[in-house]
Amino acid sequence: MDIKLFFDPVPETFVDSVVGSNCFGQVVHFLGTKEFSISKMDIALIGLTDFRGIGGELVIDDAPANKIREKLHTLKHGLTSYHIADLGNLRCGVNREETVLRIKEVCSYLMSKKVVPILFGGSHDLDVGQYTSYQGLDKLVSFLNVDGFLDIREDENPFGNHIEQILLHEPNFLFNYSHLAYQSYLIDEKSLNSLEKLYFEAYRVGMIHSNIKDMEPIIREADAVSFDIGAIRGTDAPGTLRPQPFGLTGEEACQLAWYAGLNEKLSSAGFYEYILENDDASYRTASVISIMIWYLIDGFYHRKGELDFRQNDYVKYVVSMPSDPETLIFYKSKLSEKWWMEVPLPEGSNYGRNFLVPCRYEDYKMATDGELPDRYVTTHSRLL
Repeated sequence: MDIKLFFDPVPETFVDSVVGSNCFGQVVHFLGTKEFSISKMDIALIGLTDFRGIGGELVIDDAPANKIREKLHTLKHGLTSYHIADLGNLRCGVNREETVLRIKEVCSYLMSKKVVPILFGGSHDLDVGQYTSYQGLDKLVSFLNVDGFLDIREDENPFGNHIEQILLHEPNFLFNYSHLAYQSYLIDEKSLNSLEKLYFEAYRVGMIHSNIKDMEPIIREADAVSFDIGAIRGTDAPGTLRPQPFGLTGEEACQLAWYAGLNEKLSSAGFYEYILENDDASYRTASVISIMIWYLIDGFYHRKGELDFRQNDYVKYVVSMPSDPETLIFYKSKLSEKWWMEVPLPEGSNYGRNFLVPCRYEDYKMATDGELPDRYVTTHSRLL
């Protein structure tokens, strides 16, 4: 694939303007430069400019992605040796569906090269392209969505129902869908019931406020993360389509992004629905998004390589249970002290091997008290 055909590269005037000591933009490789090679990259930054899923006067607008890029590249970089590409802004298709297809093709290509695409800008419905990019990878996918709303049959706009498109996509390769930071007064109870019937997970914003560390195992299971900036409260991020008085704080959003970067499984991330016209004079929302991307990248470069359970970097715990199953098996990492729980496959299953599900220490304690953890029940039910 000639990836240059899909992008409007970052202008040379912008590249030349990135000055200052230890700026992030100084260690990023820009598409179109002489020494650029995508095969040498770990992460690829992709600006999105298509807002046709929202409707109204917003159609194609490259200013939001460019403003996020401007804020990001002036941040300071760490001491780690980065291998990050900025591909510029993805060229829009003749219609919204073609843009989604282009996102699918580009992300699929990058993931085949072991490069993690980070998408920013554009309307939230474009995450359908992010999700469908996994279609040819011959694997089950866990998809995590952060949004104050749950976009299922909430309006007449067919693109507004993008989560429904993901849940009902054929062929079906979705193993788990998790929804973080929803606000009960913004969501139809029937939509939550639909998720519950499919044994998918949803967590209110109040649960994140109470103990954000409980969200780390949920995020650790995700292959893909889709983040609607509208999940952040309006005082911290006013530049969204539907700013809300309550929601995640900017700090909480950055913490979730850092958890996502640490996640060994994560192979794509998207930050959607930044509306530049609604932002304040200092472009506070663009700053929040750029810092979230910074934290995701920082988490990525702090990964510990913890997915090979055949090594001796784990302590195995076998817990006797009072009823079926007779035992539960847990693993604790010696490197990070993170926990996993083994969920055995039902008899006759075609999945091939038992599932190792990220969990909390509290889940292990619950098992020692003779109770089945909720994550065991929902995962086992999806395997049936």
